[in-house]
Amino acid sequence: MKITILTVGKLGRMVEAQLAVDYASRATASGRALALGPVEIVEVEARKPGKAAEAEVLRPHLDGAYVVACDEHGKAWKSRAFSDHLARLRDDGNRRVVFLIGGADGLDASILSSANETMAFGIQTWPHALARAMLAEQVYRAATILSGSPYHRD
Repeated sequence: MKITILTVGKLGRMVEAQLAVDYASRATASGRALALGPVEIVEVEARKPGKAAEAEVLRPHLDGAYVVACDEHGKAWKSRAFSDHLARLRDDGNRRVVFLIGGADGLDASILSSANETMAFGIQTWPHALARAMLAEQVYRAATILSGSPYHRD
């Protein structure tokens, strides 16, 4: 199952971008035997300001995918439950899962309402650059949990 972290905005060579890419690479390697991956990070930018314009550049990447929108009102998953959820999505026959991280103002209501589910990183608001790295790390952690690695202990 291909996993895409689709984000609004380009980080360039920021240290947070490198951290996200590193975890996405680790997740791809760890998930290969589990049919989880590859894990990719796709950055898009709108030509106009605002959530509606951002929604327009996100939409073409969502066709045929199970869509998880990252939003402060979404479900907060414990790591082990998140890994089980990814395994269920894979086992249910989903070929692609796309995780959405919006711009500074979040995701447009039309994107949120069309997503299969929403997910939160807890009750705090996180910088979008860190959210990418955190999400990539959780996908990596899910692969290690599912492979039986002692990386995550209760």
